[in-house]
Amino acid sequence: MIDSEIKRVAERLHEAEARAERIKQTSLEYPQITIEDAYAIQREWCKIKISEGQMIKGHKIGLTSRAMQKQAEIDEPDFGALFDKMFFEAGSEIECQKLLTPMVEVELAFILGDRLEGDEVTVFDVIEATRFVTPALEIIDFRNNGTDPGQHQSRTVMDTIADNAANAGVILGGRAVRPMDLDLRWVSALLYKNGIIEETGVAAGVLNNPVNGIVWLAKKLAPFDIALEPDQVVLAGSFTRPVPVAPGDSIHGDFGSLGSITCRFC
Repeated sequence: MIDSEIKRVAERLHEAEARAERIKQTSLEYPQITIEDAYAIQREWCKIKISEGQMIKGHKIGLTSRAMQKQAEIDEPDFGALFDKMFFEAGSEIECQKLLTPMVEVELAFILGDRLEGDEVTVFDVIEATRFVTPALEIIDFRNNGTDPGQHQSRTVMDTIADNAANAGVILGGRAVRPMDLDLRWVSALLYKNGIIEETGVAAGVLNNPVNGIVWLAKKLAPFDIALEPDQVVLAGSFTRPVPVAPGDSIHGDFGSLGSITCRFC
């Protein structure tokens, strides 16, 4: 894709988010789109948000489980940027009218204390640079159509990457711990919707250890001279399938000894 096409798609995605309207799949309009093109669209969209006064507060990693990667027909995760307007307090009421078809996932969030940069970042660097790890709920939403009218092609990974990895919201809560205080692989969660358990999972489902996700992200950002900065929040990836939500739904994420997070959609 050429620069003008990349900018055009980024602007359309930005307008779609603002209006809570979906657009035609980018991969249908530009069948030649590559993963590199999709990330270029994402970066251009981030520039638009920054120009309007939004601030990058962190990053997210998606498609971390093998099952989701197979479904998307890729062999690695994807990533996107987190902006300040995406963050909600635990216990918040979240307006569905600003969303399209929101879904909720359970994750661990890494709160950084030191800078992480370069393609030689290790697991030990991540552990040393992390101030706290805390439970999180991520709200995902898609601005590209799932299946366009008259088409048989489902939304592709290129559509999702261009769509800033389907970012919509983040809720932090529960009990913050230092990364050396427990084996993060065995952190588990129960995800309730309206009092019924919809999903369960264990954090080892995220690349065998959620720390590996942060390593992967630092290396993927290195060619763009982007670092993971102190005080940023990095979502390491979901260890449950996404649960659809609608107005009136109450969500409760129970992380056992790490506490819980609740929110309600209205």
